[in-house]
Amino acid sequence: QPPVRPNRGLTPPARLVDEFMISSYRWSHAKKCGEWLPPDALRQRPDELRQAAEVLWIDLENPSEEEERLAFQQFLPIHPLSLEDVTKLRREPGTLPHFPKVEEFPDYLFVIVNPLSPQFVETIRADGADALTGAGPASTQLSAVLTSKVLITHHYEPLPSVRTLKEFLARHEAQAERGPDYLFHLILDTMVDQYAEVLDHFTDALDALEEKVLHRPTQKQIVALLHLKRRIIHVRKGLVYEREVLARLARGEFGLIEEREMVYYRNVYDHLIRFTELIESSREMATDLMQTHLAAVSNRLNEIMKVLTMISTVVLPMTLIAGIYGMNFDFPEKNWSFGYPFALGLMGLTALTALFFFRWKKWL
Repeated sequence: QPPVRPNRGLTPPARLVDEFMISSYRWSHAKKCGEWLPPDALRQRPDELRQAAEVLWIDLENPSEEEERLAFQQFLPIHPLSLEDVTKLRREPGTLPHFPKVEEFPDYLFVIVNPLSPQFVETIRADGADALTGAGPASTQLSAVLTSKVLITHHYEPLPSVRTLKEFLARHEAQAERGPDYLFHLILDTMVDQYAEVLDHFTDALDALEEKVLHRPTQKQIVALLHLKRRIIHVRKGLVYEREVLARLARGEFGLIEEREMVYYRNVYDHLIRFTELIESSREMATDLMQTHLAAVSNRLNEIMKVLTMISTVVLPMTLIAGIYGMNFDFPEKNWSFGYPFALGLMGLTALTALFFFRWKKWL
């Protein structure tokens, strides 16, 4: 591992990172130092950057169509199908990001992953577990093109994993010498670690709903469970696909991933495996809670029907007695001075007998 060199003030200028859509970092083997290039370097000096035996990282954050053509058609031409996948969110606004995948082409490696959406993470940080059912899309898309010397990353939202890599290079510029595969591993590592916070919020939300379901199930809770389960399934799909991508990157299937870097990819893969197991547990818990909710509602309905049935059973003989004595016929008790109290007493006796029978049968 190359020694960590002190930073020489090579942090990307705030104006470069905040305003320009393309930022480029170059490591010079001859000078043994790195530098952030001017924003128009890719347009003015493409041949020099393409032919130099140096490590180059190009990051496109919410780029325009012209900047996408500059990076993926002029500077480093990629297959039209790859470009179609890269620009999916711009061409189809409002749709879900492309699921993670990795494809090897003769001169580059193409990777898509689904990092968590920064807006989604900020929403749940502010509002807690309650935001999980109402926040926006949970994930976005990060596309990467790797060659032996160049790493191009493309995304339409500002990603913490990309920002973390820029800060890392500002402190440890010599690490860029290890190549694009090492730099890309750093992005994946930060991206995967972000899932821990969201999975904790999933667990908190399910625990809160469990308390409510067990004490007093309502229609609102089943709706919240359905929304939460849908979000868990969406994140789970991304994790499962990313697990397959990391597995292929970690086992040496692609020549552009050097053997010495595979151990770092395996480390990221191990983290992803644990998170996949955790979200699988959350999905099962959401399913169990839905079944528990339905069982609780059914049990509550049975209790209500039980009470109503008992009331009807107690009142039925009293109604029968009142109906008999209400007929327009002469009864011996009609002219009896105790006839009315006798009828009321008979009604009360039948009610007490029914209640005693329910108690004896342990229905009460």
